[in-house]
Amino acid sequence: MRKALVVGINDYPNSPLTGCVNDALSIAALLEVDGDGSPNCSVRLITSPSTPITRAVLREAIDNLFSGDPDMAVLFFAGHGYIKSTGGYLVTVDAKKYDEGVSMDEVLVLANQSRAKNKVVILDCCHSGAMAAPALSGSSTAQLSEGLSVLTASRDNESSLEVNGSGVFTSLISDALRGGAADLRGNITPGSLYAYVDEALGAWDQRPIFRTNVTSFAKLRKIPPKVPFEVLRKITQYFAIPDAEHKLDPSYEDTDPSANLAKVKIFKDLQKLQSVGLVVPVDAEFMYFAAINSTSCRLTALGYQYWRLVNEKKL
Repeated sequence: MRKALVVGINDYPNSPLTGCVNDALSIAALLEVDGDGSPNCSVRLITSPSTPITRAVLREAIDNLFSGDPDMAVLFFAGHGYIKSTGGYLVTVDAKKYDEGVSMDEVLVLANQSRAKNKVVILDCCHSGAMAAPALSGSSTAQLSEGLSVLTASRDNESSLEVNGSGVFTSLISDALRGGAADLRGNITPGSLYAYVDEALGAWDQRPIFRTNVTSFAKLRKIPPKVPFEVLRKITQYFAIPDAEHKLDPSYEDTDPSANLAKVKIFKDLQKLQSVGLVVPVDAEFMYFAAINSTSCRLTALGYQYWRLVNEKKL
């Protein structure tokens, strides 16, 4: 079982927001199904003003999310964040002085104690970097239990921006979940989400924070692979050993008078592998010239890794 709690709050009495509900709707729709339409997460979506999200409502929802022993539990929050000497807070609609909402430390405790195999917390709010921040927790290291990953929109001293009715951070997360952060097998993980967002934001923008304690990343969502598996699995046919070169000649190119249909089919597969960085032409800028000039192609370092996966029947 995989479950997700997605929260978006717009209607703060004193400082309303405009994009958080839209952000929550976008993330909920993406987490609910994989790219091929198959079920992914059982999503509970709560948004305010539809539901008055008080501290009690949010605290209970987070507690329920991390209960049981699901394969994955995902928390997404879009709304106001607040920081003071005692740490960070996810601000709720009933916030008042000395009771601003749900403490990020509370969230961390619930996530750490959860028996879920994988736990992912994604926060799009100001000061969200306070989540599991060592300086605020009073220790030299952030205490994350095994299987927990935390991805936040900004550092603990930064704001999180809204542009055109959506949070900048969540817009990037949505693009990443749609496929921008997918690996060659179509898997999207917390680590690849962070890499995508980190690369997209400039050095002077709000900076995302990523903290994790995992031995391997579990997938958040899956899309159809960039290259079909049946083509990826042929990599060991086209390269008998990782260091081998695949010899080419003009008969591989379908526009050449000497074109051989069987070789043309192989060449199209090799070009697909080249398009995702697994294969490169030797002594030529493009695969076309490698064929016309009778040179060859070889595996890249990444290509070797996929060759190994296929050879070990792990792909």
